[in-house]
Amino acid sequence: MDANSFGPMKEGIHAWPVDEIANLCELSRATFVETFAQQNTEEDMAAYLDSHLSIEKLQEEVAESSATFYGYYVEGQAAAYLKVNQTEAQTEQVSFEGLEVERLYVLKGHKGKGLGKALMVYAEDLARSEGLEWIWLGVWEHNAAAISFYELGGFEPFGSHVFQLGSDAQTDILMRKRLE
Repeated sequence: MDANSFGPMKEGIHAWPVDEIANLCELSRATFVETFAQQNTEEDMAAYLDSHLSIEKLQEEVAESSATFYGYYVEGQAAAYLKVNQTEAQTEQVSFEGLEVERLYVLKGHKGKGLGKALMVYAEDLARSEGLEWIWLGVWEHNAAAISFYELGGFEPFGSHVFQLGSDAQTDILMRKRLE
């Protein structure tokens, strides 16, 4: 992935520019492949990328008023991104008022530099600013690094749901954190 394909932006976290969907698509696909390609078949990965991370699908998601994308920029280039959902945009209807973190991905070359933590703190601050008591997410049961990251951040399991990756029905652990 050529990080220089993303437009220059001031260092830090910014709402994803609406006119930068192609760059969001490129970053979304690259980080998803980096994270999951080794544990899944090419066919299942291709099916998911085509159905969930296409330009058309991301345009629909960006247009959803209850869903918002944010990019983390390093040296003017997008290195990570976050998607949060409120109310009807959430992937599950939960029994508590909370903000869903649907996606949080960091390019491999930027992992371990605090970008993921900064994006999560940003999401927590967004939830607090909306008066929400909880933040929650789903994480693949076989993604031990992500589960550990969320547990260290104070998240606890509260259920599970099916995540369909192509023809493979996978289990996501649902985790939540009460905000103070």
